[in-house]
Amino acid sequence: MSNSKVTEAQVLGALSKVIDPDLHKDIVTLGFIEDLKITGDGDVSFRVVLTTPACPMKEKMRGEAHEYVSTIPGVRNLDITMDAKVAKFSTVVPQNMLPNVGNILAIASGKGGVGKSTVATNIAVALAHDGCRVGLLDADIYGPSIPMMMGVDGVHPAITPEKKIVPIDAFGVKVMSIGFLIPQDQAVIWRGPMVGAAIKQFLGDVDWGELDYLVIDLPPGTGDAQLTIVQNLTVTGGIIVTTPQRVAHEVAQKGALLFTKMNVPVLGIIENMSYFICPGCGHEDDIFGRGGGREIAERLGAPFLGEIPINGTLRIASDEGLPEVARDPESAISKSIFAVTRNLAANVSMHVLAGRV
Repeated sequence: MSNSKVTEAQVLGALSKVIDPDLHKDIVTLGFIEDLKITGDGDVSFRVVLTTPACPMKEKMRGEAHEYVSTIPGVRNLDITMDAKVAKFSTVVPQNMLPNVGNILAIASGKGGVGKSTVATNIAVALAHDGCRVGLLDADIYGPSIPMMMGVDGVHPAITPEKKIVPIDAFGVKVMSIGFLIPQDQAVIWRGPMVGAAIKQFLGDVDWGELDYLVIDLPPGTGDAQLTIVQNLTVTGGIIVTTPQRVAHEVAQKGALLFTKMNVPVLGIIENMSYFICPGCGHEDDIFGRGGGREIAERLGAPFLGEIPINGTLRIASDEGLPEVARDPESAISKSIFAVTRNLAANVSMHVLAGRV
């Protein structure tokens, strides 16, 4: 306890008015306040340690903390540091075969052509942009596209003395794909057991290191790769990517049912290609309709993470190996991806912390 006019009790009392809107508790009760220091001159400093660097309400909570503590008589200078320690599902479920990976996020779709790999790539890069330690596993053995989208097509990974494969680093993300191990012009013609064996190798024989999130880009459908992942990993949750058309979200719902049948929670639904923004006048055109993702979320009782518009620059950026959130973090489409990603990170934290109660 400080001998200054400003007391620790006063500061914590003020901070107890700041409510985490996702966890519905105040940041003192949640244990977010660390390194609280008060000097005799009225200088107050502390850290607010959130459950993810990608918290969508970080600035709101910082502003409220500053507002409430500043009203305490005697406070002259206030220094607030926003920090994060990612809530780890692997500590809730210790039998996870990747104990150094905090959370495993499986991104799926019921059908191809919905932009799932583009969404997975940009989510991984967005998480890394926000300060998270991220891995990206391309689990599509027959049609790997992540190497091209991440600008590392044709790169070959190194092997450690312990015979572990070293993932390729791109945009701050550790990337692994079958595309690194086979010639670019060679097709993978394997039966199901070989696909499962390759996925297991990517899980057990890759030197992922310490990760906050491992994002897994699953192939379309509900086949061998999906079953191998959910049967051999303790997946934090699944995310379904769909487009607005009825044919897409009817099939996407089947992908969600795979997760529920395997006791993997669906952490959210993302509607991709949701609308087109005219570059000339800014008018929004619902080319494929709108609202299919939200409808699936309501039907499944899962969170709706948001809409990502369709835009030619996103396709061009992917083809050129430059994810949109890295190419232009301030573009309209990047902002929508960051919003979706931060909503996802918040849902992961809520799910993990609920498992500790």
